[in-house]
Amino acid sequence: MKRWFLSALAALALAASPALTQQAAAQEKVKVGISAGDAEIIWEEVKKIAAKDGLDVEVVVFSDYLLPNAALDAGDLDANAFQHKPFLDNQIKTKGYKITPVGDTIIAPIGLYSRKVKSLDELKDGAVIGIQNDPSNGGRSLLLLQSLGLIKLKDGVGLLPTVLDITENKKNLKIREIDAAQLPRSLDDTDASTINTNYAVQAGLTPGKDSIAIESDKNNPYANFIAVRTVDKDKPVFKKLVAAYQNDTIRQLIRDKFPGQLPAF
Repeated sequence: MKRWFLSALAALALAASPALTQQAAAQEKVKVGISAGDAEIIWEEVKKIAAKDGLDVEVVVFSDYLLPNAALDAGDLDANAFQHKPFLDNQIKTKGYKITPVGDTIIAPIGLYSRKVKSLDELKDGAVIGIQNDPSNGGRSLLLLQSLGLIKLKDGVGLLPTVLDITENKKNLKIREIDAAQLPRSLDDTDASTINTNYAVQAGLTPGKDSIAIESDKNNPYANFIAVRTVDKDKPVFKKLVAAYQNDTIRQLIRDKFPGQLPAF
């Protein structure tokens, strides 16, 4: 009887071992780099959703746009979620990164903000306008200024125009290129500045409410996305990560909590 009991216990242990092994294997981990601000709130919810699917998401917060791709390329991150395609394309061109988008996240429109005027009509001749000093966001801001009728750019400049592409500037605007993170502080020194949503929110500004103009969300090529190293793009773990973000709970959170921003999925 005793021998039979011990044999039964051994059999149960052997039967349980594969299940335990599978459970341990299911606890996958990914390290994701994001920008400071609204994304921190969103990704706290993404982490909870991912955990239900056996995915442990560690979030690393960056305050600089150039670091998350460098960290991903170096293998210090498994994924990042902070950029749009024109920005990544420029980074790939200049840095040679092999990074690929795997799932859209959010559209965070750039707005034109001012502490000195309340409308575009109030901008005087020679007004100083601050824009981002990186090619993709600076170009994006120039396209916004063109859409507002403040400047005209060369035909065919695409998504990466520079100040050298300005062909008409009726108000003689002085375009000042400034680090994106410093643009909210520039409002004391400029007549108006274009500011990315995450930096605007950090500075207590609400897109669509405090901005005197803002990008349209229609046919907007600047949707943000989750990106991974190109060699990893087909790994199932990243399908789980994208699914955790592209969830109805996250969609509603974006719409309810972040005025001026929209889910891109």
